Amino acid sequence: MKNKIFLKLVALVLCAFSSIIVYGQDVVQIAKNDGTVNFDGVPDEAFWLKAKQFDLVMHIPNYEAAPSEETKTYISYDDNFLWVGAFLNYQDPANIVSTSKKRDEISKNPDAFGILLDTYDDNENALAFFTMPAGQRIDFAVSNDAQMMPSIYGSTSLNYSWNTFWDVKTTRTSTGWAVEMRIPFSSLRFQEVNGRVQMGLLINRGVSHNNELDTYPATDPKYGRLAANKPSLAQTIELAGVKSKKPVYIAPYVTAGVEKNNELNDAETAFDSSKDNKLTGGVDIKYSLTSNLTMDLTVNTDFAQVEADDEQVNLTRYALFFPEKRMFFQERSSIFDFKLSGPSKLFYSRRIGLDENGYPTPILGGARLTGRMGKWDMGFMDMQTQQKNENPSENFGVLRFRRQVINTNSYVGAIMTSRVGADISDSYSYGLDGIFRVFGDDYVEVGVAQTTDPDGTDFSAGKENTFYRASWERRSEVGFAYDFSYQYTGEKFDPQVGFLSKYATKGPMLKFKYGWLPGEESKLFNYNVDVTLYETHRVTDGGLETGMYGPGFSMTTKAGWYTKLDLNYRIEGVDIGFDLDDNVNVPADEYKTYNAMVSLMSPVSKPLSATVLMTGGQFYDGNNITATVQPIYNLSASLQFSAYYNFSHVVFADRNQEMNAHVGRLKFLYMYNTKLSLSSFIQFNSVNDVMVSNFRLRYNPKEGNDLYLVYNEIRPSKDYVDNGLDEPKFLNRTIQVKYVYTFQL
Repeated sequence: MKNKIFLKLVALVLCAFSSIIVYGQDVVQIAKNDGTVNFDGVPDEAFWLKAKQFDLVMHIPNYEAAPSEETKTYISYDDNFLWVGAFLNYQDPANIVSTSKKRDEISKNPDAFGILLDTYDDNENALAFFTMPAGQRIDFAVSNDAQMMPSIYGSTSLNYSWNTFWDVKTTRTSTGWAVEMRIPFSSLRFQEVNGRVQMGLLINRGVSHNNELDTYPATDPKYGRLAANKPSLAQTIELAGVKSKKPVYIAPYVTAGVEKNNELNDAETAFDSSKDNKLTGGVDIKYSLTSNLTMDLTVNTDFAQVEADDEQVNLTRYALFFPEKRMFFQERSSIFDFKLSGPSKLFYSRRIGLDENGYPTPILGGARLTGRMGKWDMGFMDMQTQQKNENPSENFGVLRFRRQVINTNSYVGAIMTSRVGADISDSYSYGLDGIFRVFGDDYVEVGVAQTTDPDGTDFSAGKENTFYRASWERRSEVGFAYDFSYQYTGEKFDPQVGFLSKYATKGPMLKFKYGWLPGEESKLFNYNVDVTLYETHRVTDGGLETGMYGPGFSMTTKAGWYTKLDLNYRIEGVDIGFDLDDNVNVPADEYKTYNAMVSLMSPVSKPLSATVLMTGGQFYDGNNITATVQPIYNLSASLQFSAYYNFSHVVFADRNQEMNAHVGRLKFLYMYNTKLSLSSFIQFNSVNDVMVSNFRLRYNPKEGNDLYLVYNEIRPSKDYVDNGLDEPKFLNRTIQVKYVYTFQL
């Protein structure tokens, strides 16, 4: 009964908020232009004299100071394109840093220029269009108001896997370099009201030799390291007379290749070999139903060109999260986000077309509809997979709605998901959520969700199939900030189309923080101290699952160095023992430990940068030391190397158990120009006793036209089997050629 009352109260609150008027804000008018552009990378035609000019201010290292280098930025539009032009001048052009030609480069070493467009002016999502002196295209999608910093595990609010149709050209000048961008309105999703379109605008320029970022409008660094990407800080611009474009993109593909496998048989007495010659094809179709509603259709979906997941070592009791890299699931993917706790979410697109081990399952086809209907953001997806081995044919569905309420930073929403299998029980879920900016930088978030019972026949009236959460957070890196939250996950709550790292837990999290910006005279950019108190309890018996308590300190210098130190007292209540590997286990017990973690990042604006992470201390009833190093070296505009190495040493002396885990990864990228590239990587995981290698050649003359040559191989280590069998040279070897050509109707 209490659970029903809670659900009704949440629903009533969300419905009440959805009827409140949204307040407006000042806008900057952008004039339509009837001139012509000689698209050559230099904005010097008469067209640009009629364009709106924007002045940038320094974001870092000295907020609101005058930029060290001059920038002239212009924005205008005609019937078909949004045009962006810029002159990026230098007192000494020899200071230009151009060390990459990579598509979707994430390194901050080269100089850069670009804009972010919050196309629905919703203060949460944006599309970014950037370039560097070499003229490559860099586009990514921003979600959740850029609240989540990139991590070594892939979780981030910046989605570089998103791509769209647009063009850019750059030219070196006597005073620096110049840019012209041509962004088709057909590549943007927006809402027209009374013949006018409003969008949020952010402009960024990176000046590498000064470790400087300049922005328009001024974006206060108190909002964190991604402040310059936050749609909520964007300036609203208005365009009049933009006509809705409804192109149809048809992208057929053909793939040919061969796959060889050596698999250990069930009796583990020998390796069985197999060979599969592949020749297949399919098609993706994108149709803009309106200027703000897009339908995507796919038949025999293929992801041969997608890079393999990065190897990880799991020293916890919980599942690891891997990011989505497949292109079909990228556009407006943030609309489907429904947060649970931590990385957990009610809808997780990697459940579709990938088995529990991450191996592909054929996707027969599907449809996706995303955009805006009236005041509601909406997303719909339906996908059908084919039976493969022990994985049955399944249908996956999700329907999501969200709308702005109260003010421009507050939302309410609802979601439903389904998973219907031919040979397994069906699974359904639904949820309601909301985020409300109550005042200043304070936000309240609430959410409640339910899943069906194990038979997929009914939603329980009790709490066992229910999840709910609530939080109150002050989002600021300056002064006093806090984050209070509480979450409950029922014993039978199981989102079969989602990701859940911790089952059947409940508990609070409290974090207090105080931060400083020392000012222009200091060599420090910012520093802060924090205290975290976090607990999760098992809902089955009320016992403590995890408790973590301790202080932290972080600091960033104006030269770009970053360091963070955390000291923790932890309590781990292990009710069921688990294995770390075949010879090392953690018995059921309660463990009280002390440990520390320190991280260091060198300036990312330099050709050679690195991230170093060290953790050490007590670990359950033993000790653990883990070290991670991740360097990136931009050797030239054509050559880039990166590496990753993680070493974990675990010792349980009283039980005479020891574990050494190594994960290594080397990546190589050669860029002949912005259209032709060759990439390769090799990675090793000592826990899985395998080595994975990949080679990929990509020719991308223009967006939507791609030729790929891909080679993948998985090799066993000498310890892959321990029964005296000789390991084969490889477990899997695949070579494929894929060609995609996009027609526009």
